[in-house]
Amino acid sequence: MTAPRQDPLRDPRFFTDPYPTYDRLRESCPVRRIPTGSGGHHSYLITGHAEAREAFTDPRLSKDTARFFADRPSNRDLHPAVSRNMLASDPPAHTRHRRVAAPLFTTGRVRALRPFITRVVEDLTATWHPGKEIDLVAELAVPLPVTVVCELLGVPEPDRRPLAAWSHDLFDATDTARIDVASHRIGDYLTRLLTTPHTDSGSDALPSFLHACDQGGLDQDEAVSLAALLLVAGHETTTHFLGNAVLALLRHPEALDRLRRDPDLIPGALDELLRYDSPVSVATFRHSTEDLRVGGVDIPSGFPVLIAPGAANRDPAAFPDPDRLDLDRDAGGHLSFGHGIHRCPGAPLARAEAEIALRTLLTRFPHTRLAVPADSLTWRRTRLTRGLAALPLVLG
Repeated sequence: MTAPRQDPLRDPRFFTDPYPTYDRLRESCPVRRIPTGSGGHHSYLITGHAEAREAFTDPRLSKDTARFFADRPSNRDLHPAVSRNMLASDPPAHTRHRRVAAPLFTTGRVRALRPFITRVVEDLTATWHPGKEIDLVAELAVPLPVTVVCELLGVPEPDRRPLAAWSHDLFDATDTARIDVASHRIGDYLTRLLTTPHTDSGSDALPSFLHACDQGGLDQDEAVSLAALLLVAGHETTTHFLGNAVLALLRHPEALDRLRRDPDLIPGALDELLRYDSPVSVATFRHSTEDLRVGGVDIPSGFPVLIAPGAANRDPAAFPDPDRLDLDRDAGGHLSFGHGIHRCPGAPLARAEAEIALRTLLTRFPHTRLAVPADSLTWRRTRLTRGLAALPLVLG
């Protein structure tokens, strides 16, 4: 098995449509060594569904980035709150963080949030009317999850817009300096938020979060890192989930018409929409701590391992005819939220936000259409997430 000569995940065509690349790599071998970045570095990319599920639960694949880079020189300057969060740790540290995060997203907690989510969607769409041209990303897909997660953390309303902008910069794969600056702005802001008394906020969200962190044994730096993760991961992926889902439906009129005629089918359609165009294309960093074998391929110790849910969700061995959006498909085995102990705890909240937003769009504006040709849309240039820079629509 020979590695490609160039990083296939940096090809401009990959950002527009990663699935031909994923198909080619998977057909050759579902676990491939590929060049990543510059300087002759290599990683192992996992594109098969069965292999991805196996890798997600293998304890020999560590998420402790500090451990990996301890003896490797780096010119990066990420804020510790961003570089050392729950997603960049293994048990027992990961277990302590997750024990605090999980109660924020229980079924009961999300059910209680649904009226608030509905009000946010209604406020964001209050000025919409048939014939109006909107950018779904800027006017709904970004502000909705930002508003909800900021409400959970007690972030004052005037601070929410800059936080969303910094989070956007954090996923800019083309400019590492910009990423580092954004990480410090987020980390510094959240440090001030969590350490400055707010006696007149009128909300108990922040005190409740701080109390949960204290009860869970998290120190101040760990509380800041957890808040940063909830903020960034809690809105970026949901933004792409909603944008990708709307575009997929607009490009599949029969599926769109079914949901327009019966909006109660929307909750059951979410798994297939997540599978079809996953908002997480490549999962966050892992590295091998010892020699292991995945999918019949030997992975030596000390290598980065990239698990690609976007590729696994299109594996024909798991999902027949995977390039077709099929609302009748049992897509519950998709890996868009991950798998194992690192599965996204915020999945119930993301699903609720997407369901409420889609229901509003399809019931109030059932004849909405793309304002531009689909092939002219611009996609974010990042291999980690897959999402649109903008989604211009004409409401109808």
